[in-house]
Amino acid sequence: MIETAAISAPRTPLRYSYFPGCSADSTGISYTLSTAYVARKIELELVEIPDWCCCGISAAAVTDPELGIALSARSMALSERANPGLDVVAPCTGCFKSLKTAVSFARKSTSNHARVEELIEMPYAASAEAYSLLEVLSQPEVATVVKERICGSLQGLKVACYYGCAIVRPPAISQFDDPENPQSMDTLMQLAGAEPLSWAYKTECCGASHQISAPRSARVLIERILANAAANGAQAIVTACPLCTLNLDLREKEINRARQNRGEKPFNIPIYYFTELLGLVMGGSAKELGVNRHFWPVSAIDIGVANSSLDAEVVA
Repeated sequence: MIETAAISAPRTPLRYSYFPGCSADSTGISYTLSTAYVARKIELELVEIPDWCCCGISAAAVTDPELGIALSARSMALSERANPGLDVVAPCTGCFKSLKTAVSFARKSTSNHARVEELIEMPYAASAEAYSLLEVLSQPEVATVVKERICGSLQGLKVACYYGCAIVRPPAISQFDDPENPQSMDTLMQLAGAEPLSWAYKTECCGASHQISAPRSARVLIERILANAAANGAQAIVTACPLCTLNLDLREKEINRARQNRGEKPFNIPIYYFTELLGLVMGGSAKELGVNRHFWPVSAIDIGVANSSLDAEVVA
């Protein structure tokens, strides 16, 4: 559970049931730490779902569609029981999509609903909504609070906001932002003082788990993303997905070696979760936000954060 300070402002409390996801304490730890920091700053209370389980993401769905539905529906049902009246927020794009798909399936027909309850062996009303963290923070009333908590600036840092292929697709399930040219992350980065760029790969696939099963083919997808970001003047790529972040951050060094062997210029583009950059301009340190856990080294000076707590802090 991410604990936050008591609500003191005279406004509707920001309170959600929280689905951390399997990468929260491992490959996505920077996302978890920066989410916790930003949540505290904007007085967003995230109440962890007890006994939640892996959503299965694509692996379960391609193995058995009903397994994918059941895994996510079980956690949604546990949330209804433990945190009644609260909608669910998931930082991870894959988790968000899986949870949202389960909700949509259960609501589609009475037979679907009955089948879901049969699969998970517990009552499930399908009353709670599932949201991505990006969607929650970009809601106008929440973005206003985000703006109020910003005490630094990214000083015109040119960023390529990378949404990936899943957070806004399929539109019938995601029901969030423009599936071809989403703007929610761009808007939040503008609040932080950054300059979001217009570029061609903001919703292209990074190769996902194919980076493990078919690396030679999948690496091409990452290189194209990095190349287009660089061609448009990006000084950083901003993400909202642990898998996308891992692929881009982890593989950049390897791709650079291959480029140098071909006589091509290497990339030098740090990869950030959008919550890390928001946390930086809210006064967070690299350690608090998990920025020091990146594979591709960056520094506060490199990204131009006008924030006294970070001015000389090098991130390795």
